[in-house]
Amino acid sequence: MGAWRSYRLRLQRKRWRIRAFRKRRELAEIANRTAAIKPKDILVFSTLRNERIRLPFFLKYYRDMGVNHFVIVDNNSDDGSREYLADQPDVSLWTADASYKRARFGVDWLNWLQLKYAHGHWCLVVDPDEFLVYPFCDTRPLRALTDWLDASSIKSFGAMLLDMYPKGPMDAQPYREGQDPFEIASWFDSGNYMVEKNSKFGNLWIQGGPRTRAFFYDNPERAPALNKVPLVKWDRSYAYVSSTHMVLPRGLNLVYDEWGGEKASGCLLHAKFLDTFSAKAAEELERRQHYAGSHEYRAYHQHLKDDPDLWCKWSEKYINWRQLEILGLMSKGNWA
Repeated sequence: MGAWRSYRLRLQRKRWRIRAFRKRRELAEIANRTAAIKPKDILVFSTLRNERIRLPFFLKYYRDMGVNHFVIVDNNSDDGSREYLADQPDVSLWTADASYKRARFGVDWLNWLQLKYAHGHWCLVVDPDEFLVYPFCDTRPLRALTDWLDASSIKSFGAMLLDMYPKGPMDAQPYREGQDPFEIASWFDSGNYMVEKNSKFGNLWIQGGPRTRAFFYDNPERAPALNKVPLVKWDRSYAYVSSTHMVLPRGLNLVYDEWGGEKASGCLLHAKFLDTFSAKAAEELERRQHYAGSHEYRAYHQHLKDDPDLWCKWSEKYINWRQLEILGLMSKGNWA
């Protein structure tokens, strides 16, 4: 990479950090328990709106994995999410009534909170419908992974977003509060993915899966990106650029091996497609707070009228992380 491009990326990173500093004024503190964070704690950062029904399982999942503290921004929920989170002893909560879109879809808010509270910590940035699976996650806590990454001088860990879905119509099985969503959305696409390298940021750009074939089949290049760098040993000089798709400095995006080997990686099981999805899509389309004029939610709304069944004859039923490794969707690399 040339010196000029490197210089421009450093300037961009500085700009995102300055922007995050300015956007801090949009955050109102509800419950700040960050004084309880210990030096070795693993943290989750998340932005959400109206996810009350998902929160009990989301918090339990990551607590069981070994997460010590949650730092959350609630974007003007009116379904009880804010009140529920404020009562959780391991959650620090801020609220933002300002535009999600003008905060770069929440990235500015989280960049600020990470700058202030995450320095020196392993941080996982996920939505309430994203659930990390990593090599040996059935027998080893997240701390084992981060300790290995530390010992290997690796500062970031990549994960492909894997859209999960039910067999049959999405509204056939109602989701209950506290339920494991993958009891319902237990299927995924084992193939049908397109991968290319982003020359500017060095990250892979992955598209495909059920959202492409069901909602963007006529315009696949506009399908949502599935590449993520959700787990980073944070430094206050870092900044996410676009969700967790890419981060600066650029080297944190190199979570793959270009020379024929494999770096350890995981998957984010994405529990979007439950019976709650239609109402959520309609709400987000009306709010118009998402990327590119909410074109993603326009596509959802248009095709949901046909009550689509995302299951197809190539669908695979989820078993465990080893299955995902065999299919080439994640890798244990040289972590044994």
